[in-house]
Amino acid sequence: MNQVQLFAFVLTLLLSSLLHSVDAPSVPAILIIDSQDAEPYKTVRLAMLEELARLGYQDGSTLKVSYQSLGHYPGRAHNIWRTQSHALDAIVLNGTLAVRSFKPLLLNGGHQVIFTTITDPVGEGVILNFNTPPLYNFTGISYPVKVEKRLRFIKRIFPNAKKIGLIYADMPQSRSYKNWLMAALKLAEFNDLEILFREVEFVKSEGGHKRMTMLAKSHVLELNSKVDLFMSPNDQMGAQAPFANMVYQHASKPLLGLGRKDVMEYWGATAAIYPDLKNTGKQAASMVIKLLEGTPIKDIPPIWPATGIAIDIKKAKRFNVTISKEVLEAAENNVVR
Repeated sequence: MNQVQLFAFVLTLLLSSLLHSVDAPSVPAILIIDSQDAEPYKTVRLAMLEELARLGYQDGSTLKVSYQSLGHYPGRAHNIWRTQSHALDAIVLNGTLAVRSFKPLLLNGGHQVIFTTITDPVGEGVILNFNTPPLYNFTGISYPVKVEKRLRFIKRIFPNAKKIGLIYADMPQSRSYKNWLMAALKLAEFNDLEILFREVEFVKSEGGHKRMTMLAKSHVLELNSKVDLFMSPNDQMGAQAPFANMVYQHASKPLLGLGRKDVMEYWGATAAIYPDLKNTGKQAASMVIKLLEGTPIKDIPPIWPATGIAIDIKKAKRFNVTISKEVLEAAENNVVR
């Protein structure tokens, strides 16, 4: 091959590559950042990816998905952003800590953000409320069941429970939830309830919930004779199996769980009214697709999660709690018999 032929060959390759890059459709890219690679974030993330794939956005072919976990270390946010802040069509922030850590980097910036499993997006300043279109570049699905709804559930399932023990970790979502509970207790319908609060140190690590559970044990032992019911906190400790297991093993009072798994996977709770995490993942997928297909974020309003209830009849009998037929029917398949 002479120089002219070599030049023509190289030119053909370059033109072919250029034409291919022009003709090839671009693949949208999203970044998912969890507060921690654990529950409840994991179920939401996997359900979202499954729903995206079902609707034609398959990671590795029609969608490029990048994933990061803060591991409950907010300081990792800047390092993550330095390596991940390339062309992104949407960012999903999974959890209060993820939102709080990335808010300074993203709020009113050029990226479109979906939040999930965040306790208080209004308090965190990423939305104004749930009744008006998003003012900033954030929207999504909140995490907790409204405190009034949870307290009404307690009065319905545990009508004799007047004093409730709540042990929580020193975390932003825990403090928001405590404030909501204290405000709700001022309502006339809850004036016969009292919540005894205890706080444990927030332990920053992927396994920090286990250490926090160990710290919470002394409070369970101290409160056991003072309360009629324990309630799992709305934080990373309360969302994991070790806490419910510990309360069940060391308390003679029932536990109202935070999630479905507290009951259905035998973690230790007698009942739970919970945010439907799989449905939250599907809702997040729907929001992501709307962004990918050009819907302005101001036209995607933030929403509260769908909820469900779960009941363990065996534990209810142990604690002399009678579950009505109406409640069991409402729980549908989420009943341990």
